[in-house]
Amino acid sequence: MQKLLFSDRDSFQAQALFLGKKIDLQKLENYDCLATMPVMVKVGECGCAVLLGYGVVVLFNLEPVEKTAFLRGLSSLVHDSFSHPETEEVEVHLNVVESERVKEGKIFLRELSVERLQIVADILAKSVVLSHYEISIAAVFDQIEPFAASLQRENRSRRQSRELLRQLGTTLLVQHKIVGRVEIIDKPELLWESPQLENLYLRLEDEYEIRERHNALERKLELITQTAQTVLEFMQHSSSQRVEWYVVILIVVEILLSLYDIIFKR
Repeated sequence: MQKLLFSDRDSFQAQALFLGKKIDLQKLENYDCLATMPVMVKVGECGCAVLLGYGVVVLFNLEPVEKTAFLRGLSSLVHDSFSHPETEEVEVHLNVVESERVKEGKIFLRELSVERLQIVADILAKSVVLSHYEISIAAVFDQIEPFAASLQRENRSRRQSRELLRQLGTTLLVQHKIVGRVEIIDKPELLWESPQLENLYLRLEDEYEIRERHNALERKLELITQTAQTVLEFMQHSSSQRVEWYVVILIVVEILLSLYDIIFKR
């Protein structure tokens, strides 16, 4: 039987925050645990929060003061926290008549159960992670075009090449994070125990375009990878050319020295 929440309310605010690269859930203490997979704890008088190990927390029905106090207490468990966390908000409404869906920017559920809110939290968490990396990838793309144009000029900067490669390498870690840790396109483990919620998950996944955004991000990452490989090949080619010139110069110097010996020391 599913556990119900907020029996005295039929709507409330939900907010997802991408706080940092990791939340150490093993050190989470002094909270009443409502569920696991993902972890849900009671917060404040009538609110709750879902915490994801990859750095996202999703808050339900919290007053501003309760939110501030909870995030302050959670800060010590967040690794490599972001100075400006990406956020996403939505209203959750109870509607026992209509089908469960997103309508006019609001999520409608048949009942406010723990399991349903875990599904909502999973989708909001993935959406906010995608938003974070969509912004960072866009910033790298702004640098790719002028650099690609500079490859055709003779006065190319090797320092610029190395700097771009560093940034590209950092960006390529996104692929590891969203695939290996966040598992954007994987269904949550909760559906194994509550298969009746799969339709709700698929509908929310479709409404938030999780797969489409993930695929678009993958295509951009692939293009960045190709750009990085091109830059590396260019740098290696330039280095090999210089080595060849050094060898030629040494040979010429050796020939000149030999000629000097032949002509002036006979």
